[in-house]
Amino acid sequence: MTLAATPATPRLGRRTVLKAAVAGAVGIDPALRAAVWAAGSDKPEKEEVKIGFIPLTDCASVVMASVLGIDRKYGVKIVPSKEASWAGVRDKLANGDLDFAHVLYGMVYGMHLGTAGPKKDMAVLMTLNRNGQGLTLSKKLADKGAVDLASLAKLMAAEKREYTFAQTFPTGTHAMWLYYWLASGGIHPLKDAKSIVVPPPQMVANMRVGNMDGFSVGEPWNQRAIMDGIGITAATSQDVWPDHPEKVLGATGDFVRKHPNTARAVTAAVLEAGKWIDAGLQNKNRMAETIADKAYVNTSVEAINQRILGRYVNGLGRSWDDPNHMKFYADGAVNFPYLSDGMWFLTQHKRWGLLKEHPDYLKVATEINRIDIYRQAAAATGTAVPASPLRTSRLIDGMVWDGKDPKKYTDAFKVQMG
Repeated sequence: MTLAATPATPRLGRRTVLKAAVAGAVGIDPALRAAVWAAGSDKPEKEEVKIGFIPLTDCASVVMASVLGIDRKYGVKIVPSKEASWAGVRDKLANGDLDFAHVLYGMVYGMHLGTAGPKKDMAVLMTLNRNGQGLTLSKKLADKGAVDLASLAKLMAAEKREYTFAQTFPTGTHAMWLYYWLASGGIHPLKDAKSIVVPPPQMVANMRVGNMDGFSVGEPWNQRAIMDGIGITAATSQDVWPDHPEKVLGATGDFVRKHPNTARAVTAAVLEAGKWIDAGLQNKNRMAETIADKAYVNTSVEAINQRILGRYVNGLGRSWDDPNHMKFYADGAVNFPYLSDGMWFLTQHKRWGLLKEHPDYLKVATEINRIDIYRQAAAATGTAVPASPLRTSRLIDGMVWDGKDPKKYTDAFKVQMG
């Protein structure tokens, strides 16, 4: 595969170039820099925007951009809109009830290709966070000895029945972490088990009444299952892929084309909010206290404030510090919309039969991931941008993903649909 050029930044006038230079200058007051960026011809076309979110810890940068007033520095007002399910987010994005959303990476790609509902031209503006999702097994399974992948596979082989595992959306991240994890242990996620969809805030209640044997979801619902005594953490998503991409800031392609300045301003505001969250313990604690509120995640602060620091327990007496915990900025390493990240989800969609044929992986990722918008937002916030739109990772099964030959990578999996 020949790597195409990164999407080009649009031609800029003298005035805009001057603003970008000011925005990137070292030592300039951030508020002044942001005010300059948002002025004049670069003024956001739409100044009040509704951003959908699901009650999960990783909605934090969207919420804090609004709560802290960072959005106003960039000339926009963010109105966070709490949604009940990913399917609801999909529908409201598609019909224009939402301008942007805290959204599943794979859902955006599924909408673009028509595998997640009606086909809709979509855009990924930035990655909101890395890591911090979980793979929870029921306490009932744990009591039978299934406490990790190897012991789960052993139990499923010994006690034949229909095992049910929940994820949050068919093309989404949680489904892909669940499937990849199970397959790495020799369990076919769609032939050896049943996969069901449950909205994140409903996972714990459904496990409590016995509707599933395990689930894959974002925090704080894995920690909540432990606190409620109904589940144990068998693995984390960062065990599957260290520093994996998770939620993104998504919008329709039409919205971004009609409102490029708004897209840039919102991306910059959310990017700066992520930077604020990752700046230290005090900020993380304030974030946890804020998003625990009923208006956002609606849980206890204690369910949120440990795992965002990498302080994990598994519900069976084991505790550990995980350096690959949920991150929102990490000096800018988190947020760049790598083409390889987007393509990876397409490889898994093909692997599990959501795509019948190999797509043009690079073409699709280049259409969706708006690196041009991100670069402008990064300049406004003083965020470093990587030299390449591809990155290399090694996953739990030893497979190396670098985005250079997605067809070969996809076809190499031993466990897949076929």
